[in-house]
Amino acid sequence: MTRPYRLAHDHILIAVRLTPNGGRDAFDGVEVSADGLAHLKARVSSVPEKGKANKALIALLSKALKVPKSSISVASGDTARQKILRIEGDPEDLKSRLDALASTSELTCLQPWRARSSRE
Repeated sequence: MTRPYRLAHDHILIAVRLTPNGGRDAFDGVEVSADGLAHLKARVSSVPEKGKANKALIALLSKALKVPKSSISVASGDTARQKILRIEGDPEDLKSRLDALASTSELTCLQPWRARSSRE
């Protein structure tokens, strides 16, 4: 499976596709685009003005990975939906956190919410 991140010696770069005004703050999994590159799909309820959506994305990712917000910055795509985020820290530790987040039962925060019908 293609991963939406790249490791460097003191940080990790993660590709994100952000949907502002998404109704809730959540991750919707990893998607591979037509060009073969993977990105983490995220949605936030904040509006895309004056950096509010970017701040909400950083807060969401910070909480999910249990890293301080100050260690996450937007490397590119400040005003675009497609963004590259830089997360400072040990890249191997961050990689394992991202992989664990995507592969464990904690993935419920990454999966789109769906209502259960009374028949299930």
